[in-house]
Amino acid sequence: MNSRKGTDSLFEVEDRISLSTSKISQERLEKLPRLDTDLALLTSLRRFCRLGPGDVWTDPVSGHRVGCLDASDPESLQCLMQNENPVMAVNDPPYNFRIGNEHSTLLSSEKLEEYIQFSRLWIKNLLSQLADHASFYLWTGADIKNGFQPLPDLMLLLRQFPELVPRNFITMRNQRGYGTQKNWMWVRQELLYYVKGNPPFFPEAEYTDIPRILRGYYKDVGGETIETSERSRSEFIRAGNVWVDIQQVFYRLEENVPGCYAQKPLKSIERIIASGTRAGEGVADLFSHSGTTLIAGERLGRRVFTCDIEPVFAELTIRRLERFRATGKTGWQWQNPFPEWEIHP
Repeated sequence: MNSRKGTDSLFEVEDRISLSTSKISQERLEKLPRLDTDLALLTSLRRFCRLGPGDVWTDPVSGHRVGCLDASDPESLQCLMQNENPVMAVNDPPYNFRIGNEHSTLLSSEKLEEYIQFSRLWIKNLLSQLADHASFYLWTGADIKNGFQPLPDLMLLLRQFPELVPRNFITMRNQRGYGTQKNWMWVRQELLYYVKGNPPFFPEAEYTDIPRILRGYYKDVGGETIETSERSRSEFIRAGNVWVDIQQVFYRLEENVPGCYAQKPLKSIERIIASGTRAGEGVADLFSHSGTTLIAGERLGRRVFTCDIEPVFAELTIRRLERFRATGKTGWQWQNPFPEWEIHP
């Protein structure tokens, strides 16, 4: 595997770019268009990427690894892991269904059989690299216009891996959604939680910042009837398997990565990682996209092994880590992750 020379400091480039755009326009327009539907833009940005297909970048500070790799190729994953066995996997692969209408750009999809075959390959490869006792999380979606695919087929596919045991089915509520006047608004994202072996689970990671206000559930403890709030370890409620406390209106958040459609909130990934790993342990993510898992691992003191088949997303992942270390910021919000593109589009 090759490792190409890194780019020059981008923060000096950012300073040279005019930020005179009005506040209103900054709140309404990202400086980098959506990437996943614009092949011409992706091609243009690849000249600024330090990784090409097959390359792996190793972080000299914390030992994270970022690869420009195909998750369905077992040799690629071996090069990414290098005989290390992460204790957790957090994956957010493409959902394989078309989102949008005549007023928005539609995400593409492939035949369900092809998608499931691809999923079978990357899951098999990943399981071969995980520790004997590991947590496995899979974000997915359900297309209400096509039999709720791919959610049911992915659940059936996971039954083909006897080493995986289902533990929970989590729903994260979106702040916005899609629907019609003849249906309930769709505001959910699905997260499947499985385990391999018997990994630890730390319930303290579940607590939200929502105050505990409901009273009236009682239980006999040592012959004494005690109300729920009296025996609780926290004044806040636990997240459970329905998450309603995570902000997802990204244009209002520093962690926003312009150009990355459907990035996951940093808080959600940190909650997952904190629930099943200890400091210094490894976390795998085979679809790095906006680099959220890497930032979450860096903030929590875990090593992250991540990759993306698209060089632009692999580069974004590395740049986000470098920006976080240089500025303390978790994303770009309205700034351009590729400021040199504004100078040389």
